[in-house]
Amino acid sequence: MAFILMKPYKLIRSRRRTIALMIAADATLVVRAPAHTPLDTIEQFVGKNAGWIRRTLARLRQKPRARKKEFVSGEEFLFLGEPRPLEVQSGALVPLHLRGCFILDEKQRCRGRALFIAWYKKEAKEIIAARVEWWARRFGLAYNSVNITCANRRWGSCAPNDRLNFSWRLVMAPVAVIDYVVVHELAHIPHKNHSRRFWDKVKMMYPDYKNAQTWLRENEGMLNL
Repeated sequence: MAFILMKPYKLIRSRRRTIALMIAADATLVVRAPAHTPLDTIEQFVGKNAGWIRRTLARLRQKPRARKKEFVSGEEFLFLGEPRPLEVQSGALVPLHLRGCFILDEKQRCRGRALFIAWYKKEAKEIIAARVEWWARRFGLAYNSVNITCANRRWGSCAPNDRLNFSWRLVMAPVAVIDYVVVHELAHIPHKNHSRRFWDKVKMMYPDYKNAQTWLRENEGMLNL
Protein backbone atom coordinates (compact mmCIF):
# COMPACT_ATOMS: atom_id res chain seq x y z
CA MET A 1 0.00 0.00 0.00
CA ALA A 2 1.46 3.37 -1.03
CA PHE A 3 0.44 6.85 0.15
CA ILE A 4 -0.37 10.16 -1.49
CA LEU A 5 -1.45 13.28 0.40
CA MET A 6 -1.67 11.12 3.55
CA LYS A 7 -4.29 8.89 1.91
CA PRO A 8 -3.50 5.26 1.05
CA TYR A 9 -3.86 3.75 -2.36
CA LYS A 10 -3.28 0.23 -3.61
CA LEU A 11 -0.48 -0.04 -6.17
CA ILE A 12 -0.50 -2.95 -8.61
CA ARG A 13 2.50 -3.31 -10.91
CA SER A 14 2.32 -5.43 -14.04
CA ARG A 15 3.51 -5.69 -17.65
CA ARG A 16 1.06 -3.00 -18.73
CA ARG A 17 2.46 0.02 -20.59
CA THR A 18 0.54 2.88 -19.00
CA ILE A 19 -0.62 4.07 -15.58
CA ALA A 20 -4.33 3.72 -14.83
CA LEU A 21 -6.55 4.66 -11.89
CA MET A 22 -9.63 2.89 -10.56
CA ILE A 23 -11.87 3.45 -7.54
CA ALA A 24 -12.84 0.12 -5.97
CA ALA A 25 -16.30 -0.59 -4.53
CA ASP A 26 -14.97 0.06 -1.00
CA ALA A 27 -13.75 3.53 -2.14
CA THR A 28 -10.09 2.42 -2.26
CA LEU A 29 -8.01 4.07 -4.97
CA VAL A 30 -6.30 1.39 -7.08
CA VAL A 31 -3.32 2.44 -9.21
CA ARG A 32 -2.09 0.09 -11.94
CA ALA A 33 1.37 0.86 -13.30
CA PRO A 34 4.16 -0.67 -15.41
CA ALA A 35 6.56 -2.79 -13.39
CA HIS A 36 9.51 -0.37 -13.48
CA THR A 37 7.78 3.01 -13.30
CA PRO A 38 9.37 5.13 -10.53
CA LEU A 39 7.16 5.79 -7.51
CA ASP A 40 7.50 9.56 -7.84
CA THR A 41 6.20 9.35 -11.42
CA ILE A 42 3.22 7.35 -10.20
CA GLU A 43 2.48 9.83 -7.42
CA GLN A 44 2.72 12.76 -9.84
CA PHE A 45 0.15 11.00 -12.05
CA VAL A 46 -2.14 10.46 -9.05
CA GLY A 47 -1.74 14.10 -8.04
CA LYS A 48 -2.61 15.37 -11.52
CA ASN A 49 -5.81 13.33 -11.38
CA ALA A 50 -6.84 14.43 -7.88
CA GLY A 51 -9.90 16.21 -9.26
CA TRP A 52 -11.12 13.08 -11.03
CA ILE A 53 -10.52 11.04 -7.87
CA ARG A 54 -12.60 13.44 -5.74
CA ARG A 55 -15.45 13.54 -8.27
CA THR A 56 -15.50 9.76 -8.62
CA LEU A 57 -15.54 9.23 -4.85
CA ALA A 58 -18.40 11.72 -4.54
CA ARG A 59 -20.42 9.87 -7.20
CA LEU A 60 -19.69 6.55 -5.50
CA ARG A 61 -21.18 7.81 -2.22
CA GLN A 62 -24.38 8.82 -4.04
CA LYS A 63 -24.90 5.55 -5.93
CA PRO A 64 -27.53 3.04 -4.84
CA ARG A 65 -25.98 0.08 -3.08
CA ALA A 66 -27.28 -3.47 -2.91
CA ARG A 67 -28.28 -4.48 0.61
CA LYS A 68 -26.55 -7.58 1.88
CA LYS A 69 -28.76 -10.51 1.00
CA GLU A 70 -30.31 -12.65 3.72
CA PHE A 71 -31.77 -15.19 1.27
CA VAL A 72 -35.33 -14.99 2.54
CA SER A 73 -38.59 -15.06 0.62
CA GLY A 74 -39.44 -11.73 -0.97
CA GLU A 75 -35.87 -10.60 -1.63
CA GLU A 76 -35.15 -9.65 -5.23
CA PHE A 77 -32.17 -10.71 -7.33
CA LEU A 78 -31.26 -9.13 -10.65
CA PHE A 79 -30.97 -11.24 -13.77
CA LEU A 80 -30.48 -9.61 -17.19
CA GLY A 81 -31.56 -6.29 -15.71
CA GLU A 82 -34.84 -7.58 -14.26
CA PRO A 83 -35.49 -8.06 -10.52
CA ARG A 84 -36.63 -11.62 -9.78
CA PRO A 85 -38.20 -12.41 -6.38
CA LEU A 86 -36.97 -15.28 -4.23
CA GLU A 87 -39.18 -17.97 -2.73
CA VAL A 88 -37.68 -20.22 -0.05
CA GLN A 89 -39.52 -23.55 -0.23
CA SER A 90 -39.40 -26.74 1.79
CA GLY A 91 -38.55 -29.84 -0.21
CA ALA A 92 -37.54 -28.11 -3.45
CA LEU A 93 -36.37 -30.58 -6.09
CA VAL A 94 -33.04 -28.79 -6.63
CA PRO A 95 -31.11 -26.44 -4.32
CA LEU A 96 -31.72 -23.35 -6.52
CA HIS A 97 -33.47 -22.73 -9.81
CA LEU A 98 -35.29 -20.01 -11.71
CA ARG A 99 -38.90 -20.48 -12.80
CA GLY A 100 -40.18 -16.94 -13.17
CA CYS A 101 -38.91 -16.40 -9.64
CA PHE A 102 -35.91 -17.90 -7.89
CA ILE A 103 -36.74 -20.97 -5.78
CA LEU A 104 -34.30 -21.89 -3.01
CA ASP A 105 -34.58 -25.08 -0.99
CA GLU A 106 -35.10 -24.18 2.66
CA LYS A 107 -32.43 -26.63 3.83
CA GLN A 108 -29.90 -24.92 1.53
CA ARG A 109 -30.55 -21.38 2.75
CA CYS A 110 -27.28 -21.33 4.71
CA ARG A 111 -25.51 -21.88 1.37
CA GLY A 112 -27.59 -19.26 -0.39
CA ARG A 113 -24.78 -16.97 -1.46
CA ALA A 114 -22.59 -19.79 -2.78
CA LEU A 115 -25.53 -21.29 -4.67
CA PHE A 116 -26.44 -17.98 -6.28
CA ILE A 117 -22.85 -17.29 -7.31
CA ALA A 118 -22.58 -20.75 -8.88
CA TRP A 119 -25.89 -20.20 -10.69
CA TYR A 120 -24.87 -16.76 -11.97
CA LYS A 121 -21.50 -18.10 -13.13
CA LYS A 122 -23.16 -20.87 -15.13
CA GLU A 123 -25.60 -18.46 -16.76
CA ALA A 124 -22.85 -15.91 -17.41
CA LYS A 125 -20.70 -18.51 -19.17
CA GLU A 126 -23.53 -19.45 -21.54
CA ILE A 127 -24.96 -15.99 -22.18
CA ILE A 128 -21.74 -14.00 -22.43
CA ALA A 129 -19.98 -16.64 -24.55
CA ALA A 130 -22.91 -16.54 -26.96
CA ARG A 131 -22.81 -12.74 -27.16
CA VAL A 132 -19.03 -12.77 -27.72
CA GLU A 133 -19.41 -15.29 -30.54
CA TRP A 134 -22.19 -13.25 -32.17
CA TRP A 135 -20.33 -9.92 -32.06
CA ALA A 136 -16.99 -11.46 -33.05
CA ARG A 137 -18.52 -13.13 -36.08
CA ARG A 138 -20.34 -9.95 -37.09
CA PHE A 139 -17.14 -7.89 -37.17
CA GLY A 140 -14.66 -10.58 -38.16
CA LEU A 141 -12.69 -10.62 -34.90
CA ALA A 142 -10.87 -13.72 -33.63
CA TYR A 143 -10.55 -14.28 -29.88
CA ASN A 144 -8.88 -17.01 -27.85
CA SER A 145 -11.41 -18.00 -25.18
CA VAL A 146 -14.04 -16.65 -22.79
CA ASN A 147 -13.45 -16.88 -19.04
CA ILE A 148 -15.83 -15.96 -16.20
CA THR A 149 -14.20 -14.30 -13.16
CA CYS A 150 -15.18 -13.09 -9.70
CA ALA A 151 -13.98 -9.52 -10.30
CA ASN A 152 -15.86 -6.91 -8.24
CA ARG A 153 -15.36 -3.80 -10.36
CA ARG A 154 -13.67 -4.90 -13.56
CA TRP A 155 -16.51 -5.98 -15.80
CA GLY A 156 -14.24 -7.33 -18.51
CA SER A 157 -10.68 -7.51 -19.75
CA CYS A 158 -8.75 -8.66 -22.81
CA ALA A 159 -5.46 -10.46 -22.18
CA PRO A 160 -2.46 -10.04 -24.51
CA ASN A 161 -3.27 -13.46 -26.00
CA ASP A 162 -6.86 -12.28 -26.76
CA ARG A 163 -8.39 -14.30 -23.95
CA LEU A 164 -11.53 -12.45 -22.86
CA ASN A 165 -12.49 -12.27 -19.18
CA PHE A 166 -15.85 -11.16 -17.77
CA SER A 167 -17.20 -10.85 -14.22
CA TRP A 168 -20.15 -13.13 -13.41
CA ARG A 169 -21.88 -10.05 -11.97
CA LEU A 170 -22.30 -8.73 -15.50
CA VAL A 171 -25.15 -11.18 -16.10
CA MET A 172 -27.21 -9.17 -13.60
CA ALA A 173 -27.20 -6.26 -16.09
CA PRO A 174 -29.47 -5.81 -19.14
CA VAL A 175 -28.40 -7.54 -22.35
CA ALA A 176 -27.69 -4.14 -23.94
CA VAL A 177 -25.12 -3.45 -21.21
CA ILE A 178 -23.61 -6.93 -21.53
CA ASP A 179 -23.26 -6.30 -25.26
CA TYR A 180 -21.40 -3.04 -24.63
CA VAL A 181 -18.86 -4.73 -22.33
CA VAL A 182 -18.43 -7.56 -24.85
CA VAL A 183 -17.85 -5.06 -27.68
CA HIS A 184 -15.44 -3.07 -25.48
CA GLU A 185 -13.26 -6.14 -24.91
CA LEU A 186 -13.47 -7.31 -28.52
CA ALA A 187 -12.31 -3.85 -29.63
CA HIS A 188 -9.15 -4.45 -27.57
CA ILE A 189 -8.15 -7.28 -29.91
CA PRO A 190 -6.96 -4.85 -32.62
CA HIS A 191 -6.30 -1.97 -30.16
CA LYS A 192 -4.56 -2.93 -26.89
CA ASN A 193 -5.18 0.48 -25.33
CA HIS A 194 -7.85 3.16 -24.89
CA SER A 195 -6.67 5.35 -27.74
CA ARG A 196 -8.84 7.41 -30.07
CA ARG A 197 -8.74 4.54 -32.57
CA PHE A 198 -9.99 2.16 -29.90
CA TRP A 199 -12.99 4.33 -29.03
CA ASP A 200 -13.71 4.89 -32.72
CA LYS A 201 -13.84 1.10 -33.07
CA VAL A 202 -16.22 0.78 -30.11
CA LYS A 203 -18.49 3.50 -31.52
CA MET A 204 -18.52 1.89 -34.95
CA MET A 205 -19.45 -1.49 -33.47
CA TYR A 206 -21.88 -0.23 -30.82
CA PRO A 207 -23.08 3.36 -31.42
CA ASP A 208 -25.17 3.44 -28.21
CA TYR A 209 -22.21 2.58 -25.97
CA LYS A 210 -22.39 5.79 -23.92
CA ASN A 211 -25.86 4.94 -22.60
CA ALA A 212 -24.54 1.54 -21.51
CA GLN A 213 -21.58 3.22 -19.79
CA THR A 214 -23.97 5.52 -17.94
CA TRP A 215 -26.12 2.59 -16.81
CA LEU A 216 -23.07 0.80 -15.42
CA ARG A 217 -21.83 3.89 -13.59
CA GLU A 218 -25.22 4.50 -12.01
CA ASN A 219 -26.10 0.91 -11.15
CA GLU A 220 -22.82 -0.94 -10.53
CA GLY A 221 -23.48 -0.92 -6.80
CA MET A 222 -26.59 -3.03 -7.36
CA LEU A 223 -24.75 -5.79 -9.23
CA ASN A 224 -23.77 -7.76 -6.17
CA LEU A 225 -25.06 -10.12 -3.52
